[in-house]
Amino acid sequence: MNDIQTIQINEIDSDSHLLFDVRSPKEYEEYHIPGAKCLSIFSNDERAEIGTIYKQISKEQAIERGLEIAAPKLPELLKKIKNEMVNNPDKQVVIYCARGGMRSKSIAQTMSILGIDCLQLDGGIRSYRKQIEKMLEEYAQNPKKIIVIEGYTGTMKTKFLEKLQDEGYPVINLEGMASHKGSIFGRIGEDPASQKKFESRLFERLKALKDSPVLIIESESKRIGRVVVPEFLLEGKYSGTRIHIDMPFGMRVKYICDVYDPLFHREEIEEAVLKLSKRIPFPIMTEIEEALTQQDYEKVVSFLLENYYDPKYEFAEQKYESQCIKVCGDSFDYLYNEIKNEINKIL
Repeated sequence: MNDIQTIQINEIDSDSHLLFDVRSPKEYEEYHIPGAKCLSIFSNDERAEIGTIYKQISKEQAIERGLEIAAPKLPELLKKIKNEMVNNPDKQVVIYCARGGMRSKSIAQTMSILGIDCLQLDGGIRSYRKQIEKMLEEYAQNPKKIIVIEGYTGTMKTKFLEKLQDEGYPVINLEGMASHKGSIFGRIGEDPASQKKFESRLFERLKALKDSPVLIIESESKRIGRVVVPEFLLEGKYSGTRIHIDMPFGMRVKYICDVYDPLFHREEIEEAVLKLSKRIPFPIMTEIEEALTQQDYEKVVSFLLENYYDPKYEFAEQKYESQCIKVCGDSFDYLYNEIKNEINKIL
């Protein structure tokens, strides 16, 4: 069988190539090249089985078992590729696996025999990962100026960032990339990203903003859910220009209740709140538990802000020495215009 033609990761163009990821669904879900379609040869369990055979018996038997599993699936894999090609007739098919090894090569060769002109991604998704690591290292060595949107919990920081990004501002929405809202309720209604998926999203956004001298981020801790924020962004948080949002306490409480929809996510919210029992004084925790029982979620949120989040924020704020611009108001639109005006002055 002739060797299949390969393509390098830096030659991949979403307008010219149709990517198929033949790794297992679990590998694909952890992270994948943006736009790539899942074309798993093996299920998660099948991949684990073959890996066990490879390690405990032999490479040859692992290959034989792989062929037994994959062969009956070939017609369905071919059908999936053809279905995608209908909507992308001018794109060339590119197949990739973890490291540009046997999985992608065997499928690319088989599909070529069946009449589909295929390329194999040299180095597999590992080559994409190396691109990400290289760019993050470059940013660490040559950090850009940072504008930080900060404020107490519930001051709509993410909502402001989303609107700024929609209007073309150079926003890095870290919580959006992490699929986590950054508080004890952060994973509610979300599917938290893996570190690799987070860094893939960050990489793609940084590529889009490569010509911008400034980045706009929210003030975040080092960890958002399961992911760790790169050091160059954390350092920028302390040295950059800070825009502090100040809004009425009741407005913050209502916003948090609206975002997390406690009646719909009741059990998840109760579980998250009870995890704080060791960090909140017992008398206060007793009142919070009573408010949970009564489903008085505005009272729950008020207690949490007053006795946990606001003191925690005030302590963290003492570490900052950089310039801080305060914007105050009691409506989203007014505050947004104030924030935008301050950003425009800086830019």
